[in-house]
Order: sequence, then structure tokens, then C-alpha cells
Amino acid sequence: MATTIEIDEMITVGNLAEQLMLPVSKVITELMKNGVMATVNERIDFDTAQIIVGEMGLEIELMRKKQEEATPHREKKVVSDQAISRPPVVAVMGHVDHGKTSLLDAIRAEQVAKGEAGGITQHISAYQVERKERLITFLDTPGHEAFAALREHGAQLTDLVIIVVAADDGVKPQTIEAIRFARKAGVKMIVAINKMDKEGANPDLVKQQLAEQELLVEEWGGDVVTVPVSAKTGKGVDDLLDMVLLVADVEDLRADLDVPARGLIIEAHMEQGRGPVAEALVEAGKLKPGDFIVAGGTYARVRNLESTSKKPLKEATASTPVVITGFKAVPEFGNEFVVVKDEKIARSTAAAAATELKNGAGKLDISSNELIRIINRSNKLNELNLIIKADVQGSLTSVIDSLKALDTDEVAVRVVGSGVGPITDNDVRMAQTSDAIIYGFNVDMPSNIKHQASRDRVTVQLYRVIYELIDDTRAELTKLLPPEIVETPLGRLVVKGIFKTSKTEVICGGEVTKGKLVTPALAKIIRGKEEIAEVEITNLKRGPQDAKEVFESEMCGLSFKSNSRVDLEEGDHIEAFTRETVARNL
Repeated sequence: MATTIEIDEMITVGNLAEQLMLPVSKVITELMKNGVMATVNERIDFDTAQIIVGEMGLEIELMRKKQEEATPHREKKVVSDQAISRPPVVAVMGHVDHGKTSLLDAIRAEQVAKGEAGGITQHISAYQVERKERLITFLDTPGHEAFAALREHGAQLTDLVIIVVAADDGVKPQTIEAIRFARKAGVKMIVAINKMDKEGANPDLVKQQLAEQELLVEEWGGDVVTVPVSAKTGKGVDDLLDMVLLVADVEDLRADLDVPARGLIIEAHMEQGRGPVAEALVEAGKLKPGDFIVAGGTYARVRNLESTSKKPLKEATASTPVVITGFKAVPEFGNEFVVVKDEKIARSTAAAAATELKNGAGKLDISSNELIRIINRSNKLNELNLIIKADVQGSLTSVIDSLKALDTDEVAVRVVGSGVGPITDNDVRMAQTSDAIIYGFNVDMPSNIKHQASRDRVTVQLYRVIYELIDDTRAELTKLLPPEIVETPLGRLVVKGIFKTSKTEVICGGEVTKGKLVTPALAKIIRGKEEIAEVEITNLKRGPQDAKEVFESEMCGLSFKSNSRVDLEEGDHIEAFTRETVARNL
């Protein structure tokens, strides 16, 4: 009888694998076989999940959770009667190369895309722009598939999502993914149809493809606003900003000021000379220098409060992105922060949270069958030891998640150390003792550390673009795969006479009944249905002449050698074959 599992309308690949009690790699492989490219953090819909379960032949029946469970509506934050209007927080999402960051450059008139490695946004950045004497807060979220977790986090922070679609390219996988994230977050969407200046721009096709994703535009009777724009010429950008403000008015976005400030950490990293630095978004209250704040398992007395353009701030209110220094340790990406009365409360609250996290880590809820499977898998697993250093916490999380998605039943990534900030002597020492490679993502390596790594023969690889890091890891894992032994049948001979037998060599004759025999080649001696020996063919004769190959229906003489004595009999079959070792790909 099939087991029934209830899942949401949308589910991450990792969660689906967990529900099915299967390795993530197996689910990803099955998705790829069906033409769906998805990482561990990306979401697939119910129908896709159902197809995958069917393809794998599992005795499991998937059922949709009830709608109210599967797609919770975004809850409006409770505010008092004294709450005031606040700027809208807008996430900008879209497929790689559809001009998302270029559009934001046009909005704030800065050339950021040129400074991004590979032209791809590598982590969330936030800033404010002014339109008609009103502020709008923008979040620029990464475009590469490895940053799925960051993009989802960006959608959860926002009031409105702008989906950027290139007019000459249409809806792509990451466009669909961005739509899913926005739906899950329960936020309004505006579609910016970009690159309208390019030849081949076809906004109607984009609208049709959006309709296929159940995103019906206003002119087709729906409620989704589309704005044609050109990041290159700036045409339509003001219209887009006006539409953002209109949606904000309809949503009536408000926040309280007379409450302890709170918000979310959207990036965090270690900075030389400044220590832990966090980029955060204030959601309510007034955050000021000198405030004590708690974020997860760490706390800070706000030493410096700056805008994301590095301007000092005396205070920051709702929807304001800020840069905070003064943390005792780098806070986690996605941590909520809140202002508390004094340092004593901040320290004790952070310590309690850290203890809870520590106690919770390592608790696994798995069945005995799953435990046995993990043990069996670990017995034959080749691991690639890595130390990962990244510039910010969000990037570190995405890099590790993306690398773990490469795991198979034979090879796996083992992260023996990780952290935010430049590569240090401790990293090199750890790599030496654990035989690990050090990967640095958007971080520097001081010359003295480079010298130490060279002296200790530790491999250090630095990256600015995440897909290059992933490709290199895949190549390293491929080296760990045991090669595949491929045997290719050649031909078969029926023994009709035996002329000489010694301890290591036999000379016989017979008829080739299938294929051909060649020399040199390997062969199996078959008696009835049983293989009795494996030998090496050393010579062939057609009549008195040596031959390199003998074909079907021809008679020939044959000599072979073996590591042990072979008692050959008339009627035995000699089946020739070649054997080669073939490198495998991940």
C-alpha cells in the first residue's frame, strides 16, 4: 500500500528529498532527466513533484495540503493609530542578463553592473532613491541560480517585487522562480519589460508567457501592471517609479516610530579596521547610534550608523537600509534584530539565543532505515574537503548550499571550515591538517598568507563569480569518482582441438562462431554457463600464417596465457573482449 505524503503547492527540492527520505542529489538528477534544472533551494510545483515521484517508481502518493496551509497570505504588520507612512521596500528580481542591475543603475544613475564580477549581482544590496519628494527603498537581489536562498530572502523583506523581463528574450527559469518567491511572500508584483530599445523586442510575447504563469496583465483583464522600459536609454524609468508609488499608496504602508527599533540583517561581513559589519533594513522604530541591539546569537552597541552610501546617520526609521558596526561577532544572514534597554539585557539575550542554536544543531529526526542508508553510503563515499571563506554571510550560505547540492552517493563536499572575512593563517593550518582546499569568494589573501600556503603546499583558489567556483568544485569531485570499467565483446571461438597445455600457456584450435578474434585481447573461458578462467590471447594463426584478426566462420589456431593452469576441454567457448578504464563525469 502506497504511503501518502502531504506537501505544499510549492516545495523546495531539499524539502521534497527530505519528505521522500532520499538524497537531494537523487531528486536533482531525476529532475534533470525530466528537463528541470533546479538546485537544493529552488522550488518546484506540486505537479512536477508528482511526476518525479512517479518516474522514480516510489510507492508514495503525493497530496496537496489544503490551500490555507499551502499558501499562507502575507500578514499585515499590526500598527497603532499613531503609525506614519513609510517608504515602500521594493525587491528587483529577474533572469541573468535581463538588465536587472542595469535598470537599477538607471534608477540611481550609478554604474554598478560594471563593477560586478561577471556582470552578475553577487549579494543583496540596498539603497534609497527619491521620486516626487518621496523615498523608495530598493533591494537588488542576485541573478545567478546559486543565489536562490538570497533571492527568496529578498522577496520576504519586501512590499513590492519588480520582475524584470527582457523584451527580446522573454520569460526564463529564474523569472518563473522570482514569480514563485513573490507569490510565497504574498507581495504585489510589477513587471518591467526591459530592453525595449533592442531589435526583436516583443512585449506581447512577454505578456503571453506571463499569462502562462498565471500572471495576467491589466490590459488582458488581469491585475498585474507592466511597464515598458529601457535601462540603456532611461525611457520608462520614471513611469516605473510612479507606478511603485501608486501601489504603495494603495497598500497604505505604515510603521510605528514610538517602539523599540527592529528589523532584519540582510548582509554581514568582517571588515578590516571595523570588525563585524552588518547591512540591515529597519522595519519599525528609530535606530540610533549608541543603541544596544540583539541579532540572533550576537549583539552590538551601535558604534556607527550609516546609509548604504556610507553617509553618517543620526537615526534611521522604517524602510531605511543601514550599515551597522559594533557587533561582537558577525550576525547571521536573515537574523531579526531588536533594540533592547541596556548591554546586560543584550548580552544575556544573545547568549540564550546562541545556546538554543547550539543545542538545536545536530538534532536529526531520521528513521532507522535512513540511518542505515547514510552509514552504508558513508562507507563508500569519497569526500572533497573544503574550507570556504566569503565576503558576507549571505554569500557564504549560498556557496555552501550550492556545493552541497553537488553531492552524490559516491562523492560529496565536506566543508571542514567556513567563515566570513579574508583568508587567515588559521585557515591554512586547518587546510594542511585536514587535506583541504581553501576557496575564497570575493575575499582577499594577504601576501604573507599566500607565502604560508605555498610553503605548506595548501591549494587556495579565489573567485569573484560563483558559477566558476561551482564548476571547479564539480571538476574536483569528478576526479574522486572511481573510473568505470568498460568491457566490449569482440567474438567467440568454439574449441575443437587442444595442441599444447603448460602451466601458463595453452595452444588450441577452433571455429569463430561470432564476431571476430583479435590479438592482443582478453578472453573468458566458458564451459556450459560457467566462466572458469580469464586469459590473455597472445597469438592467432590462420593456417600456418600469423594473423592479427580472424572473422566469423573461419578456422584458426590460438594461444593464450594465464596466471594459473587452465584445463581446457573441447567444446569450451573462448569469448574475446577488450577492457578499458573510462573516466566518469559528475
